[in-house]
Amino acid sequence: MSSQTASIPFATIQQYEQIRERTEYICLPLEPEDTVVQPIVDVSPPKWHLAHTTWFFETFVLRPYLQGYKVFHPKYGYLFNSYYNSVGNRVQRSARSTITRPPLSDIYAYRQHVDENITKLLESIDEDKISEVMKVLELGLQHEQQHQELLLTDIKYILSTNPLLPAYKVSKPLQPFETEPEVKAKYMDVPGGIYEIGYQGKKFCFDNELGVHEVLLNDFQIMNRLVTNKEYLEFMEDGGYSDFRHWLDEGYTMVKSEGLKAPLYWVQEDGAWYRFTVYGLELVDMNSPVTHISFYEADAFANWSGKRLLTEFEWEAASQVYKPRTGNFAETELLEPAPAIAGAKGVQQLYGDTWEWTYSAYHPYPGFTKAPGALGEYNGKFMINQMVLRGGSCVTPQSHIRTTYRNFFHPDKRWQYSGIRLAR
Repeated sequence: MSSQTASIPFATIQQYEQIRERTEYICLPLEPEDTVVQPIVDVSPPKWHLAHTTWFFETFVLRPYLQGYKVFHPKYGYLFNSYYNSVGNRVQRSARSTITRPPLSDIYAYRQHVDENITKLLESIDEDKISEVMKVLELGLQHEQQHQELLLTDIKYILSTNPLLPAYKVSKPLQPFETEPEVKAKYMDVPGGIYEIGYQGKKFCFDNELGVHEVLLNDFQIMNRLVTNKEYLEFMEDGGYSDFRHWLDEGYTMVKSEGLKAPLYWVQEDGAWYRFTVYGLELVDMNSPVTHISFYEADAFANWSGKRLLTEFEWEAASQVYKPRTGNFAETELLEPAPAIAGAKGVQQLYGDTWEWTYSAYHPYPGFTKAPGALGEYNGKFMINQMVLRGGSCVTPQSHIRTTYRNFFHPDKRWQYSGIRLAR
């Protein structure tokens, strides 16, 4: 007896189309030459992002579940696999700029081919497979949203290395906070006690958010907004980068070996500080949150301030106390951190603007288990030598973020939209 064909909600198909279209929209301002550049190993060429996200759907959705599906090209698995050892060999991450062929037009044809077949699958799926397929499809959409954020972050870095310093966007959208005065730093109470950490809802989350557990926290306070460029400049002018007392040893070694004196993208000309943005080179906005700094820089600034960084558990507890999730996300199209809003109550900028470095290593929660097969490689194997960031940034899709969302990077990384919130 054959299985009955299931009916996929129109909203699911619409969500798939919207997310896939958003990725291509992000690449619209680029020239084809921009899409193959890889200035550093952390940055992937935009063309690779376009292809890799498509390969994910082809490999984990279409090939297992669409009967008779034929891959678009037999070599694309080798070219556009990222880190899935279970799936086979691949071009190493540092060599992605060597993939000058296939041309960009072929990659867009690849995306169209996969999208058409995803629609075909969703219109003909058997009822006994629908739950299984929907889980993998949802993971693929969340994965693509992660790459949308990486795309914007990588594009900014790529353009910053071009001698012409070209702008990604020509003009800024009108924003109500462009003329906001400086918001005075205040420290808001978070009562101590036992807090439940981890995802407890019924919608999607990544496996690294699972394993709900209790933590005991003492009373603490958090800063009502993110640290600003003005405050960070005071640290710089006070010799912050040259005073070893503020730094972890690894961080100070990095600062000296790389000659760091300011956040990434900052340049000084004629006594004034400028920074490269998606709009090109601009004067540093002193009221905007400082961003593109490493964990080492965030920790050194906190030490210089006589404060500290939050742990990820304190951050999650604070987000339970101060609940609003509004913020400057990718949907505002500003794509740069915005100043805090004068007169606003409570804690601002917990979500959006910049990812917040925490003083927590990226470790598994109690009871964490890897999923079977290739998808088990998604998070678990990276749980070492990295620090957790929370809250999302100005290039994070708002629908992608959650209170329990755990981002993670090595402590020396600066190209991400990462910033500072102080605690005491």
